[in-house]
Amino acid sequence: MCPNCEDFARTVLLLGQLALYADMAGADLDFVEAVSASLAVSLPEPPPGTFPDDYDPDGGPAYPGDS
Repeated sequence: MCPNCEDFARTVLLLGQLALYADMAGADLDFVEAVSASLAVSLPEPPPGTFPDDYDPDGGPAYPGDS
């Protein structure tokens, strides 16, 4: 297994669990905001093979407000 695969999978799992928690009634949304940003920043590079070789993250459609 590649060195970052386990870290990447664990971080993505935690982000998913946090999203589920955020949808619960009574969820602490300040906590969700703080932790989600920290988790997202801590994501390592995706493991090899996650995206096709010709994948270009800047090749998609323009976001609203972008020219």
